[in-house]
Amino acid sequence: MLLLPDFRRQSKPQQSANANNTSASRGFNDVDSLVKSSKLSASAPEFVPGGINPYEDPTCYDDGERYYGEATLADMVTDFLGHLSSSPGSFESDVDYITAVLNDWVTTEELLKELVELIYTQSTAIPNFSYTGARLCNYLSHHLTISPPSGNFRQLLLQRCRKEYEQRDVAVGGDTDTQKKFHSFVLFLGELYLHLEIKSGKGPPKRADILLTGLKDLMNSLFSNPVDANLICAVKLLKLTGSVLDDAWKESGKLHMEELIQRIETILLDATCSRDVRQMLLKLVELRSSDWGRVRAAAAASNATPENDPNYFMNEPTFYTEDGTPFTAADPGESEFTHPCYTNIYDFEDEMEPEIEEAFESFCLESERKRQQ
Repeated sequence: MLLLPDFRRQSKPQQSANANNTSASRGFNDVDSLVKSSKLSASAPEFVPGGINPYEDPTCYDDGERYYGEATLADMVTDFLGHLSSSPGSFESDVDYITAVLNDWVTTEELLKELVELIYTQSTAIPNFSYTGARLCNYLSHHLTISPPSGNFRQLLLQRCRKEYEQRDVAVGGDTDTQKKFHSFVLFLGELYLHLEIKSGKGPPKRADILLTGLKDLMNSLFSNPVDANLICAVKLLKLTGSVLDDAWKESGKLHMEELIQRIETILLDATCSRDVRQMLLKLVELRSSDWGRVRAAAAASNATPENDPNYFMNEPTFYTEDGTPFTAADPGESEFTHPCYTNIYDFEDEMEPEIEEAFESFCLESERKRQQ
């Protein structure tokens, strides 16, 4: 249909009635001539601009972006995980809703495997999501209803973790990106061991024994290639899980923690790690010697300092640098991020502090005495 010009919207100076009538008459005569000479047809095919698919229906517009078709499982899960990553405090209030939605969506084995991969990727790619990701995995393992022949959610998740676990000996000697990816996996597995509960008909929930064995093997792999990055990852893992691992191994009559501490002592004596990492390892040995700080639980907090209490940093939060690297107050001081509470704690001079140097010399003498025995 040809659109006629709206003469009422034109703004012109007022003229006499006769002049207006004459002008209007000429205007309509011009329009009539245009209509008579037009070659437009109502039966002509619809014009579609280039680059547009006429068979796709835009379903919604959001801030100028166009979406086609229905949302996918990946879209929904990615949005929800992003929400939890930015607002972890909403976990308790939102997890029931998302679980109900997932039970409606995830109805096949393929979709369940996709869900596992999405959560695993987010939990290992975003450093500060490993804790929330482990909690989410535990919740879904008990509340997702689908259980195909290949395994339920928890079983498929452990199978996915096993793929990374089997590459441990290669990963610890890989390039920087490979090591960083592997370290993220190690810390996520530590969180998973702490939070993944296996419920049985009788008794309280238990932790996954397979993860207990896996964490021991992972730490042995890290210590087998004692470069700084691997050692820092091992320290972080033991700070996170050390007391729980120690208790579990003691209950089963195993000396795995003693073996790990002995490896750390050997590294302190023989390895060429940096001074900062050496101090981290020494503090970890001191921490374990105090039963992970639990023997000092009754001490007044006002008397605790980084120098006299090896548990000083045990329960401190983990912060993250601008590139997402985990960082705690006990980490080396070259990080660009410094929490105001920890200013100058690790502002080292070129030499060891007297207390650290004295403790290290005592440790070396004690280790040499044990070797001779």
